[in-house]
Amino acid sequence: MQPAIAYDESHSSLVNARILLSLMLLAAACLFADAVVGLRGIDVGTDTHVYAAYFVSLREGVGGTRFEPSFVLFTHALSSAGMSLHAYQASLFALMLLTVFVASRRYFDYLGSERGYLGFLVAALMWLFLSPTFVNGAINAVRQGVASMLVFTALLAFHRRQWRAFFVYGALAVSFHYSSLLYLACAPVLLLSERMLRLAAAAAFLAYCSGLTMLLVRTGVPVLYNMVMAYSPNAVYRAGVRLDFALFSIFWYLLPYVLGRLVREPFDRRIQHGAAIYLAELLPFFLIGWGNYSNRYLLPAWMSASLMLAAMCFHSRLAPLRNPVLLRGGLVVACGVFAYYVTHMVTL
Repeated sequence: MQPAIAYDESHSSLVNARILLSLMLLAAACLFADAVVGLRGIDVGTDTHVYAAYFVSLREGVGGTRFEPSFVLFTHALSSAGMSLHAYQASLFALMLLTVFVASRRYFDYLGSERGYLGFLVAALMWLFLSPTFVNGAINAVRQGVASMLVFTALLAFHRRQWRAFFVYGALAVSFHYSSLLYLACAPVLLLSERMLRLAAAAAFLAYCSGLTMLLVRTGVPVLYNMVMAYSPNAVYRAGVRLDFALFSIFWYLLPYVLGRLVREPFDRRIQHGAAIYLAELLPFFLIGWGNYSNRYLLPAWMSASLMLAAMCFHSRLAPLRNPVLLRGGLVVACGVFAYYVTHMVTL
């Protein structure tokens, strides 16, 4: 029995070493990304100067604001503590990363994976750091960036019929950005069958691309149309039907079905079934995504697409795609790409 005991001890030590390596890599990657975002100048990011001005103004006793309550509370607490502007920016991004940890853990549990969460988190951060959309949430639409993964977590809870979690995460999301209500209002589509969801996706996609949704809103709900068009009326960002955004978005919904055979069972079906959450996040764009800065209606969906990609890699039938060494190396490379995106303001 001695060799078996020695083998068990050796195997346990190897597992513990791998866990420690993953933790060290994740900590280093998060600290690096946090420093890149936190130390950026106020001219890096279209809205950075707005948040910087609000943060500084709190020390001067400025009162009212249109910002959401949780964001105000968070900012006020850090401002009162005498925190520097760079530390405040880093704290906001750290909060955004915390929502990623929560969403990835809940999604990992939904997929039914029994172990290897740290490996899945490595893959999730890798794809997020490679995404210009994630950078957009980090340096531009900061409040919505914090809320986006909370929206995903709330819709995932609705999808799993976990009503308490849906209301808790939904309320948190709304308290950081009111636009979260748009996505939460679409949650009932998750009660439909998968076949009906596909039909809904096709109908919404075609209605948007043909300009039908814009026409219906303009004629049927003129108040809503005027509200959408009144958002940043002097924006240089191209408004109107964005076929490029629509095609790019529907691609990620179809990807789990097209590449389903490359994913191990039963995770292939679970990822496909979970794509309904991504679709629910697309619906607000298909409804009113013809206004200014329509990419912001897509922020939660495009960020959650990174979790789907991580799941497809982590549970791939192709061993190299789920190789821990490759995923860790990919995260290291992704950190460099993320730094380039931030410093050069590469966003989507």
